[in-house]
Amino acid sequence: MEPLTEQEIRAAFVNCTKGQAKRAFVPRDLVDRPWKDLDFLGWRDPQAPERAYLAARVDGQARALVLRSPRPTTSQPRRSMCSMCLTTHSGGVTLMVAPKAGKAGQQGNSVGTYICSDLACSLYVRGRKDAGAGGRLHESLTEEEKIQRTAAHLAAFIARVTA
Repeated sequence: MEPLTEQEIRAAFVNCTKGQAKRAFVPRDLVDRPWKDLDFLGWRDPQAPERAYLAARVDGQARALVLRSPRPTTSQPRRSMCSMCLTTHSGGVTLMVAPKAGKAGQQGNSVGTYICSDLACSLYVRGRKDAGAGGRLHESLTEEEKIQRTAAHLAAFIARVTA
């Protein structure tokens, strides 16, 4: 993925107001991110852990989403699979909900998907981050095919938000 600047990210938000995009937390360490290993940049707001963000280039255009997730519970974690990268985690997958873009979002419509809680799908697919025992199921796909599949899942999710 080509690196994104803070300005590009703020201008790329599709499911919030310009004021919300201006106030959104954007990491200060963008230059230090492993951009060549990312299909998207995902991060959480340290002041509001239930708020997360996702930014990517889809068809050459920067797109960014505001996401919400439920607060973590103290219940026994269950093994779940991420819908983006198909990594399984014990308690490490969260339902992320994005308000739809435009009028539909203003009316309260949203879409959701299960994503790795740390939003590090790209690193799991490439083996740069370990999800623990049973984290990655054995597949006959090449790493490049897994990357393409993750990118397709990401593009489909963004399309559902912007539709």
